Amino acid sequence: MINISPRQLEVFVQIARLGSVRAAAEALHLTQPAASMALAEMERQLGAPVFARERGRLRLNVRGRELLPLAQELLERYAEFGRLGRGGAASLGGELRIGASNTVGNYLVGDLLGDFVRAHPQVAIRLRVANTDAIAAALLAHELDVGCVEGPVAHPALEMEPWRDDILVVCASPDHPLARRGQLRPQDFAGARWVLREPGSATRANSERVLAQLPPGETALELDQIEAIKQAVVAGLGIACLPAVAVTDALATGRLEALHTPFLDLRRKLFLLTHREKYRGALLDAFLENARA
Repeated sequence: MINISPRQLEVFVQIARLGSVRAAAEALHLTQPAASMALAEMERQLGAPVFARERGRLRLNVRGRELLPLAQELLERYAEFGRLGRGGAASLGGELRIGASNTVGNYLVGDLLGDFVRAHPQVAIRLRVANTDAIAAALLAHELDVGCVEGPVAHPALEMEPWRDDILVVCASPDHPLARRGQLRPQDFAGARWVLREPGSATRANSERVLAQLPPGETALELDQIEAIKQAVVAGLGIACLPAVAVTDALATGRLEALHTPFLDLRRKLFLLTHREKYRGALLDAFLENARA
């Protein structure tokens, strides 16, 4: 009979997250030999390794990738067992790993996390900010519990639900020729130089959707951060289609000008993203309910 302990599962999960026994031992407040022994004993009971050793780092092998979500679920169920065993009176605790695409992570993090953090101060939040493709990939690898992204993600293993509405704005520097025109028409954008996000970003996909409504232009720059795009537009290097929440300050101070484009559909939705096979314990359920509210 296999007799794997919660501590061994914790060591396994933390090594998978951090990539080394030393880092996992520090995270769990163990000595490195104790963490090594816990992993070795778990692998002995399984009869097979769960990590490949590569240049001083441990990376999950095929067996490890299969077992990781089960180990995470067992630990979550173990914590839930203890909470319910105490009559459910104990406050929620533990760790919640959240992924946010750049707009959400950089400009809407208070809306996403504020109420939840205030209601559950014992929960440790780990926030990863990356583009939508990277967040989806991390969810598929069970590196995150939930994601909040800017565009639809089509993958059968991922479940998506709307979080809130959002709007984009086409902006230019105040001295750009288009900013000096009173009434813009679609044909005025012919040959325009655009500053775009990198491929894989939902903002990039939405910008391309907007550009498809206009005459052909050219890509002046591709940048991986919204703030970099703002600075490029302020410097007159091109125009951009950006989330309104990201340019509020620049518009208010006159560094950017919002172009009046009623002929464009600039609406979009932000989504909550979860893995269909992910165990939804009280912690994840509480976060999702809070976000929906």
